[in-house]
Amino acid sequence: MAKVFRPNNKESILLSKIESSKERDRRMSINIAKDQTTQLSNSIAMKLVENKYIETTSKNSLEEQIFNKLEEITRADDFDIDYQIAPIRNLVSSPNIVSIYLTAFVLETLINHKDVIDIYGSDEEIYHCINNQTQKFMPK
Repeated sequence: MAKVFRPNNKESILLSKIESSKERDRRMSINIAKDQTTQLSNSIAMKLVENKYIETTSKNSLEEQIFNKLEEITRADDFDIDYQIAPIRNLVSSPNIVSIYLTAFVLETLINHKDVIDIYGSDEEIYHCINNQTQKFMPK
């Protein structure tokens, strides 16, 4: 007969705090992306081109695409966000939601954009490039 697992009260409280802190971080990241959309999209597009992860005919078009995706994440519900990041969910251990969302966009959708010639680098390198720029806008 299988043993029934019943967490005690302290375990339940601890698990609840961990989940609520993850949800709070997720909401905070999305709110910061909402408040800093223009600066964030410019910064990410510039670094992706500078580091030669994306070869494009128009940096402005790339910035516009990233801007639109940042606008989209601020209006998306949890299911849509989770669906978008599903293919690369396990890329890093505890990803920033905005960074992983934009990485999924770059790897899945942006590669087919008319102004993008090619995308170079591994998935992890692209994530870290985007995340480094995103972290500059997050509070310490």
